[in-house]
Parts: sequence; C-alpha cells; structure tokens
Amino acid sequence: MFKQIIFILALFSLTACDTTNLNSVLGTVLGENALTSTEIGNGLKEALEIGISKGAERLSRENGYFQSPYKILLPEEARKVTDRLQNVPGFSNLEQNVLEKINRGAEDAASKAKPIFVNAIKSMTINDALGILKGDKDAATVYLKRVTYQQLYNEFNPVIVASLDKFNARDYWSSAVNTYNKIPLVNDQVDPDLDDYVTNKALDGLFAQVAKEELDIRNNIAARTTDLLRRVFAAQD
Repeated sequence: MFKQIIFILALFSLTACDTTNLNSVLGTVLGENALTSTEIGNGLKEALEIGISKGAERLSRENGYFQSPYKILLPEEARKVTDRLQNVPGFSNLEQNVLEKINRGAEDAASKAKPIFVNAIKSMTINDALGILKGDKDAATVYLKRVTYQQLYNEFNPVIVASLDKFNARDYWSSAVNTYNKIPLVNDQVDPDLDDYVTNKALDGLFAQVAKEELDIRNNIAARTTDLLRRVFAAQD
C-alpha cells in the first residue's frame, strides 16, 4: 500500500493538484481506509512532537546531561587550562566543577526547548512528510536539524547563557582562563567564552535524544501511542 501512496502522490505533485483532489484520488484507488496526505503530515508531526517532548524531558531532569551519553565535556583546548591550574589555590577541582556547572546549565535550558521545537515543525509540507516517511530511520530528525538548527540556536543560546549564569559557570570558567592566560610564557591564549560551545553541544545532545525516540516510534509498535501514529507508521512497515 505504501508504494502505491508514494506513486500517486508523486504523480499528482507533477500535475500540481490540490490537497482535496489528491485525497479524493487516494481514497478512490486505495479504499476507504487509505491514508490521506493530511493524515500522513499530521502523523509525522505527531511523531516529532512525541520524540521532542520525551527527549527534552529526559535531558531536563537532574543528570539528564551530566550522567548520560550526552554529557558535555570541556573542549580539547581546556585541558591545558585544567592541567596547568590543578595546583593553583581555588582551582584544584577545576575540571570537575566546570563540567558539572555546564551540564547543569544545559539541563536547565533543555526544560525550555520543547515549545521551540514544536513551533519549528509547523511549516512541514506534505512532500516533507512523505520524504520523511519513506526515508531513513532518522529522516525526521535529520529534517528537523537541517531546517531549524540556526533558528533553534538563536533561540536557545540566550537560554543557555542565562542557565550558565544561574550556575555561575561563565564567571567561574572565565576566572580560570584569565588566570591561565596571565601565567608567564603562556603564548597560546584560551578564549574564556563558553556560550557557543555549550549551546552547540546541548543541541547536539537534544537532537540525538530526539533521534532515539524517532527510531523507537518507527521500530516499536508499542511506542505508537495513538491510532494516527499506528496507521501512518504501519504504511512504513
């Protein structure tokens, strides 16, 4: 049945028919229980919202980042700072302290991510939905990342900054880096700005969790919690 749907939709996209006519033809050729293009689009949006909600909720819990596969580590150049300052009073636990602070900040920001994602998927077209349904197992996540990443970054970055400040992470790291940069004979100065790095890593973790939820919906029948999801992904099966 799914191959027939794809064929018919491809045919009518070439003839620029409207959604009403398309749905009518689908019903005529495939029967009363055929999926309409609107149902396919809504089903994919519903799947995305489920994945987004679960992913954001998991990461926003305590240790959602800090004790998970998505833990945000310090950038490579930070090693020279933490190694050099480990015997300096006030910075003996620098790496562990900074790691906890930036991951707590990401967890705090993740709690605000869901509405940003939900608003971002509203512009998905019928063709987008069909491409996702017949695409790879992470096609929805890939689509979402491709079309919304910069917008999400612009929205998410101020939340990350506020969250980092809530846990005093930026001031703490800036103080450490500035102390390092003042050490005599240190020629490779380190940028004390954590904002961009943590924002990108937090979003990478969020998309990875969404992809995991999408795969579960595609492969696990029990994860299809509504009738619409079951009908849409049954076509994929």
